[in-house]
Amino acid sequence: MNRREFIQAGAAGLALSALGNYAADFADQKKRVGMIGCGWYGKSDLLRLIQVAPVEVVSLCDVDKQMLANAADIVASRQRSKQKPRLYQDYRDMLAAKDLDLVLIDTPDHWHALPMIAACQAGLDVWVQKPISTDILEGQAMLAAARKHGRVVQVGTQRRSTPHLIEARDRVLKEGKLGKVAHVEICCYWHMRATGNPPDIAPPENLDYELWTGPAPKRPFCKWTHPRGWRAFMEYGNGIVGDMAIHMYDMTRWLLDLGWPKTVSSAGGILVDKASKANISDTQTATFDHGDLQIVWNHRTWGDGVDPKYPWSATLYGDKGTLKMSVYSYDFTPQGHTQPTEHGEPLYEYDKYPEDQTEKDLERHCASAIRWHMKDFLAAIATRGRPVADIEQGYISTASCILANLSMKLGRSLAWDPVNGRVIGDDEANQLLRRPYRGPWEHPEPDKV
Repeated sequence: MNRREFIQAGAAGLALSALGNYAADFADQKKRVGMIGCGWYGKSDLLRLIQVAPVEVVSLCDVDKQMLANAADIVASRQRSKQKPRLYQDYRDMLAAKDLDLVLIDTPDHWHALPMIAACQAGLDVWVQKPISTDILEGQAMLAAARKHGRVVQVGTQRRSTPHLIEARDRVLKEGKLGKVAHVEICCYWHMRATGNPPDIAPPENLDYELWTGPAPKRPFCKWTHPRGWRAFMEYGNGIVGDMAIHMYDMTRWLLDLGWPKTVSSAGGILVDKASKANISDTQTATFDHGDLQIVWNHRTWGDGVDPKYPWSATLYGDKGTLKMSVYSYDFTPQGHTQPTEHGEPLYEYDKYPEDQTEKDLERHCASAIRWHMKDFLAAIATRGRPVADIEQGYISTASCILANLSMKLGRSLAWDPVNGRVIGDDEANQLLRRPYRGPWEHPEPDKV
């Protein structure tokens, strides 16, 4: 079987596993869908769902009226009914309508926890983007809510559903070609940290900035704040570790069937670009110690990367060979060889989904991964089982990356107790597991969801 036959067979197999269990009742009873957060990746996620299932997008929610109206027009043009969804600015009003089966949460990171918990309490199944939370106690509350209310929750760590990475797992790892893996390097060397010092300005009239800020500290607004530039600020996320490392770390855990790290240590900071208004690190190394396996993260937003072909990637080192993996490709090189013997690239499904070629802002190399992730989500809803990126997996990967930032802040390694959800023997670190919430918003509690 050649590579194209292999990946097509894999796609067919996943489609059968995803569709076979619910095809009959799903065709007769449309899933009613809502989305909270109608920006770049929200539309990418929702439009992939529309591609793979006969859903009806009933409602959309966003604090930006212009972004909301734009998303409604696009959804109406793409969904089967051609109906325009109802529009909301406040997610609480949308959930109060009680007319949804599932909801997608694609807000900025600081707005993941509260809507996700509220959706679980409302009896909905949830797709929530990564990282699931901005602090560790939020993640614990999210996991508790999903389990208490019996909800299926899929986290947007779609590397677990990326066709060419599944192929690499099956052709290299499962066949034992790597041998013993005892070291993994994960990295991002893209120059993605915002540079400069834009002035503070009034928020645009189409944006409810008070509601956009929500439980986070209220920074003065600048052109970076919205849309998409909020990742420059730690108030709204967890920097490049929270944004990019989580994908590669979660992917590695999935590939190697790993749980929690025993310890997390990190160092770095703003070492080069000290003039920028951005307050996330421009340089950071983190080590996730899994005992006889260390996973080491590096990011630099300056200088050259280590391998120009793999600037955001994971490299798995085994005693029989090396496997490099990214969203764009994978390469396996056996020990003693100078060139790869296995190579794979993204699956583009333009024959089935020609609209992928013209959709604005779509990461085309990731489109099939999102579709496969959505199919896995829907299959889990049908069986009431756990999806491949279940909320517990999202919690482990998110919390581990947050621990890396806390380690860098405190200047010491942190040992994690996964049973009690605390750092071992470090009261100062445990005080940082919860971020202060801005009133009137209240921080969720795991035992009160």
